[in-house]
Amino acid sequence: MPPAARKAPARTVLLLVRHGLTPTTGKVLPGRAPGLHLSDDGRKQAEAAAARLVKVPKIAAIYSSPLERARETAAPIARARRLPIRIDRGLLECDFGAWTGRKLDELRKKPEWDVVQRHPSTFRFPGGESFTEMQTRITGALARLVAQHPGRVVVAVSHADPIKVAVAHALGMALDLFQRINIGTASITAIAYGRTDTSVLTVNSMDGDLAALLA
Repeated sequence: MPPAARKAPARTVLLLVRHGLTPTTGKVLPGRAPGLHLSDDGRKQAEAAAARLVKVPKIAAIYSSPLERARETAAPIARARRLPIRIDRGLLECDFGAWTGRKLDELRKKPEWDVVQRHPSTFRFPGGESFTEMQTRITGALARLVAQHPGRVVVAVSHADPIKVAVAHALGMALDLFQRINIGTASITAIAYGRTDTSVLTVNSMDGDLAALLA
């Protein structure tokens, strides 16, 4: 008789959640400055994300960026799943250096803004992080989560740019194209990591049945 076929190992699915709305979303580049909390609408978004994620089977762990807006988004998810929040600095927002706290309307007038949008792989924020370093950091963090939770589902609450560059990496896109990806507040992006393959299941999902993606 032919030997029994080996069952392919289950893939690990990471559900990447962007934090909810804050009073400065779309107005200021807050970066890693402490003290920024969710707005009332942001808290409602976080609760809605939790209501979606409570229906997803096999969630093994919930991780969050250490910034307040991320932890506050993770909190209702953790309550709904009865799991602790694990803080991972690899999920942090980009370090915008001297641009931290600046108004976006002002930054868009700078000549460097075109570089940020069109050739981000060549740009480093003054006194801060480069986009290449950010991508290396976030993909390294996600790889650790995959290794720690093989075959399971993991929630990771982070920020727009780190999630965008993680999606670009998973798709094999050049880093210079990552700004074409949109990640809205409290949206959920799902990436499945296998032993030899990676699949992007959904990007910037705002509603719908996430459990169906994992079936």
